Amino acid sequence: MLDENGEHVGILSIQEALDMAAKAGLDLVEISPGADPPVVSIVDYGKFRYRQKRKERKARKSQNVGGLKEIKFRPNTEEHDYSFKMKHAMEFLESRYKVKATVVFRGRQLAYKEQGYQLLDKLADDLSEFGQIERKPVMEGRQMTMIIAPLKEKN
Repeated sequence: MLDENGEHVGILSIQEALDMAAKAGLDLVEISPGADPPVVSIVDYGKFRYRQKRKERKARKSQNVGGLKEIKFRPNTEEHDYSFKMKHAMEFLESRYKVKATVVFRGRQLAYKEQGYQLLDKLADDLSEFGQIERKPVMEGRQMTMIIAPLKEKN
């Protein structure tokens, strides 16, 4: 058991703990029920719940929110279209999303796999200050994919 100052009191019966809490004018709260014996503390229950909610909110806030966004290209994508999609990828990385860049090959375009590799390498170079390659370009059927993850934040 812990008293209202957070000091360790020792192992007490339930009735003794309830009496101590009543004398202090506070509540007896079970902190870790899984422990043997369970750990309880004398605290103001309203303050205790407030602190728990604040802690949970802070943990949720610091979680990595980003998911995965996909950008599709063709092996012979023109420069303007490429730069337009590259700017979108940049925004996704700044918003803490991973970016899956896909080059889709149709018909005879499959003979030009090298153009796909060059396109994805150029994208990785252009986005190097916003993210790093998490998965290198890989052919998956008629698609070549690469995943770029946002850079770690410096705290």
